[in-house]
Amino acid sequence: MTRTNVFSGIAFQLGATFLFTLMGALVRYVGDRVPIGEQIFARSFLALIPLLIMLAWRREITSALKMKSPMRHFTRAITGIGAMILMFLGLQRLPLADSTAISFVAPLFSVALAAIFLREVVRIWRWSAVFVGFGGVLVMLSPHLGLSGMTSSAAIGAIMTLVGAFLVAAAMTQVRAMTSTETTASLVFSFQVFAAVVGLLILPWTWILPSTGDALALLGIGVFGGIAQILLTESYRHAPASVVAPFSYTAMIWAVVLGYFMFGELPTAIVLIGAAIVVAAGLFVIFRERALGINRQKEKEAQTPPAGPPVD
Repeated sequence: MTRTNVFSGIAFQLGATFLFTLMGALVRYVGDRVPIGEQIFARSFLALIPLLIMLAWRREITSALKMKSPMRHFTRAITGIGAMILMFLGLQRLPLADSTAISFVAPLFSVALAAIFLREVVRIWRWSAVFVGFGGVLVMLSPHLGLSGMTSSAAIGAIMTLVGAFLVAAAMTQVRAMTSTETTASLVFSFQVFAAVVGLLILPWTWILPSTGDALALLGIGVFGGIAQILLTESYRHAPASVVAPFSYTAMIWAVVLGYFMFGELPTAIVLIGAAIVVAAGLFVIFRERALGINRQKEKEAQTPPAGPPVD
């Protein structure tokens, strides 16, 4: 692998992380003005446009349509859609940086779920990182659970985001089990299709005519999400996962910047401290898996973040 490939992989990862974070900011922008079903449909259906262009350019349309185990694709999609709903609802109730920071716990959940359901051997070092990371989560959650006078809405949003992060990890654990039999194209495409169908089924009961600004935001949610997915997949095709994955944590920088300029938000010190603990734990897991020779390449290519930054 050449230096140029590595630099390209990092650049694609940075671009994907920014666009996913911008997508999350737009979800927060439309807030409760646009029903959740409409947001899901926009996120999934409009994302299919750039995704189909990419698949056609790569001549992978046929590969995308082949599913050796449709039921496993379906259950994985339902898990991911549940994560999307909860994280979108969480974004309505939390500052962007807080929601982003809490979502960083997903890789730590993944370690635990892989050990339980996939019988992956996890030794004391990674378990220690998981427990330390969960300690960081408790630090971040403390202001949202009434300890510092936060509203009940923020508490609900924090819990929704945390459960959403758990479901993201559950979906990625399913992807990890499927990568030996399913193609990256089919894993990415099937999730977007199933999510778009669910959003379409909900639409008749939740549809409203959005304002011009909200309509443009919905367009951005879908298109930015689709382009970010392409960049994310390209990132892992150009460089090893252990090299580019740490750059996904730049989402916290973008979340602070976008949160400030779009909503006038600044994270509290306690959220930044908790986020730093969780990020440190996540980075330790990444580098520990690299030292152990664990290859996450294919499952990272098939990653389809439901909301916010990519999870690594």
